[in-house]
Amino acid sequence: MEYRKFPQGYVVRLDPGEEVLECLTELVKRENIALGSVSALGASRDITIGLFDTEEKRYTARRFQGEYEIASLIGSVTQMNGKPYFHLHIVIGNPMTGETHAGHMNSCTVSATLELFLHTWDGQVDRQFSEQVGLNLFKFE
Repeated sequence: MEYRKFPQGYVVRLDPGEEVLECLTELVKRENIALGSVSALGASRDITIGLFDTEEKRYTARRFQGEYEIASLIGSVTQMNGKPYFHLHIVIGNPMTGETHAGHMNSCTVSATLELFLHTWDGQVDRQFSEQVGLNLFKFE
């Protein structure tokens, strides 16, 4: 992973074999980032995507292996229990087959590159588990 800091945030490049969440965690810890938004695109051969069942209040995960374009990766960087918390959604596709998949990104290993923009804000937003919804929601104090 390489990156450059700008007044609005960070421009980041991930290289083959790097795992997105591991790199993002390293970056936000190193740079002391508590609040941000993520936007990225790239390519991957190994992605796990979750779908939240609102009735059962649980995620079901599917793993995709093969050549996939990351058409969109968006989400938020917040805090939960004093640690970085990422809520990321991904859209992947294979232009040769027309296959597309989308959902909550559980893991994603880069195959060629990932170009990521991390916009940062001063301040912090925490998360708290909601029994009613079954998810970790924004907590404003």
